Amino acid sequence: MYGPVLVGTKVTLRPPDDSDAARFVAWFADLEVTRYLIRRFTFALEQEEGFLKTIGESKTDVFWMLEADGKAIGATGIHGIDWLHSHATTGTLIGVTSEWGKGRGSEAMRLRTDYAFRQLNLHKLMSGAYLENEPSKRALMKAGYREIGIEREHFFREGTWHDHWVCEVLRDDWERMQAR
Repeated sequence: MYGPVLVGTKVTLRPPDDSDAARFVAWFADLEVTRYLIRRFTFALEQEEGFLKTIGESKTDVFWMLEADGKAIGATGIHGIDWLHSHATTGTLIGVTSEWGKGRGSEAMRLRTDYAFRQLNLHKLMSGAYLENEPSKRALMKAGYREIGIEREHFFREGTWHDHWVCEVLRDDWERMQAR
C-alpha cells in the first residue's frame, strides 16, 4: 500500500505518482546511487511501473516517495510486515546525490518510524546496510535504531564479499527517545 502524506521540516513523504517510475530508472542507472544497494542495475520503465503497482496493492508493505523542496529525491518504505508478530523491515533510498548529507534520510526514517509505531502499531522495525556505508548507519542510529550485529560476508559484489550491518528499533525504546 502507499502511505499517507507525512510532512517534516526537510522532507515530505508522499504516495508515488505516474511520473515516479521514470525517476527510479534514472536513479538505478547511476552507479554512485546503487553503490550500497543489493539491486545494482536498472530496470526498464515498464518494470518500475509494475513494481509501483505491485507495492501499491501490497498488504505487507507501505511505500512513500521522498520530496524535498517540491522535488522527488528518493523513496522509503516498511516492507515484509508480519502482522502476527508485529515487525517489519525498512529501507530508504536517496536517488539524487546532491541531496545526500542534508539530513533528509534521517528525517524520512523518523517520519516512517513514527508512522510504523503509532499508526500501524508495530512492535519492532529492522534494517541494515553494507558495513562500509557509514552515512546510512549514522542516519539509522539517529532515527533510533541500534546495532544488533554484523552478518559476515553476506553480500557478494564486484568480486568480493561484503559484511552486512544489522540494526533494529523497538517501539518502547523509540517512545522513550521521543519523550526526551
